Amino acid sequence: MISEFANKAGDKMQKSLDTLSANMSKLRTGRAQPNLLDQVMVDYYGSATPLKQLANIVVEDARTLAVQPYDQGSLQTIEKAIQDSNLDLNPAIMGNLIRVPLPTLTEERRLEYTKIAKNEAENGRIAIRNIRRDLNTEIKNAQKDKLVSEDDAKRAEDKIQQLTNDYIAKVDSVLEAKEKDLLTV
Repeated sequence: MISEFANKAGDKMQKSLDTLSANMSKLRTGRAQPNLLDQVMVDYYGSATPLKQLANIVVEDARTLAVQPYDQGSLQTIEKAIQDSNLDLNPAIMGNLIRVPLPTLTEERRLEYTKIAKNEAENGRIAIRNIRRDLNTEIKNAQKDKLVSEDDAKRAEDKIQQLTNDYIAKVDSVLEAKEKDLLTV
């Protein structure tokens, strides 16, 4: 029974960590990365479609992304979606592909991104603590229903606390790496 609670906690906490990593990858660091455009949604024949399903996105050089649409008729639509994405990007159509130059990040903008990263990390910590709280409630309910003994409940809570500490340390290391990446000029 203890291992069931621990496995459940580990799975949920790993999903929270994965979500945090995905959110952190969306923060711009000044280098071109295809996943920067992952959040861009394109109005494609009346439905919001992720850009990565409509085009091949590659790094052309350190500061430029190249977007090659699979359907050439969607060039203007994709360009407009990138402009409207609140990423401060100005794409330009060059023949049958879209070039997206990344502007250099100012010190002020880097510090702003660092604040956003800290906020994302705190949201990740909160999610992990909420998982701990929910599972501890489940353990207490199982103990009340006489499904687990008091000793087993205590062991399960200790195991979940250990997992919580481990995953919060992982969140801190993800944040530290992102801050270092953001502040490197």
